[in-house]
Amino acid sequence: MNSSPLIKVQNLEKTYRDDGEPTPALRGISFSVNNGEFVAIMGPSGCGKSTLLHILGFLDRQTEGAYEFEGRFMDSYTDEELAHVRNKKMGFVFQTFNLLPRLTVLENVKLPLLYSGIKESFWNEKAKQAIESVGLRHRMDHMSSKLSGGEKQRVAIARALVNDPQVIFADEPTGNLDSKSGQAVMSTIQKLNIEDKRTIILITHETYTAEHAQRVIRLLDGKVESDKPVDNRRKSNEFEK
Repeated sequence: MNSSPLIKVQNLEKTYRDDGEPTPALRGISFSVNNGEFVAIMGPSGCGKSTLLHILGFLDRQTEGAYEFEGRFMDSYTDEELAHVRNKKMGFVFQTFNLLPRLTVLENVKLPLLYSGIKESFWNEKAKQAIESVGLRHRMDHMSSKLSGGEKQRVAIARALVNDPQVIFADEPTGNLDSKSGQAVMSTIQKLNIEDKRTIILITHETYTAEHAQRVIRLLDGKVESDKPVDNRRKSNEFEK
């Protein structure tokens, strides 16, 4: 059994240049995440949360330091390999849902399969399984534009699941939702971690959202301020209601 971490970052730095002036976003971040962990990354606006997520999700590259995914250094991947891993082993859930309004729930969830290499004859079955896993079987043929905000986000979670990813990155998934809908979405995400053993990396500024995780990493000014387990992990039952 492979006991090495799924994700490992060491002295990670990211510096942007605006008119030639360096603007550091990440300043020597180090931590690791094991398979099946649920980690929340918190911090004030501008602390580097989204920059870190983009690097972890192979959407950007660091300036300095090292990032290993499944024991392989990110710098050793070609752009084509990065795209392949991103599609096959990573799922993404964003604050703004990013659904196509003129497609049904089923059609939206099938979209990542276009680039998966999976035979088209299996697409419907895989998409339906993902939709059922987030409790939206009854909405499968509805246009996504007709759904509530919470339902849209659960469709986005199903879409992130359809390729059976190793890790799900959720960037402020409750940011556009009221508290009740947000709680239902977090219950769905927590269920994926507890029952399906999915690795979850959650970016959030909301304490109640972070309490669903097993561990919270707090960032401040591009550095890790603290990295602690959640003492009283929030128990969600809204998903079953």
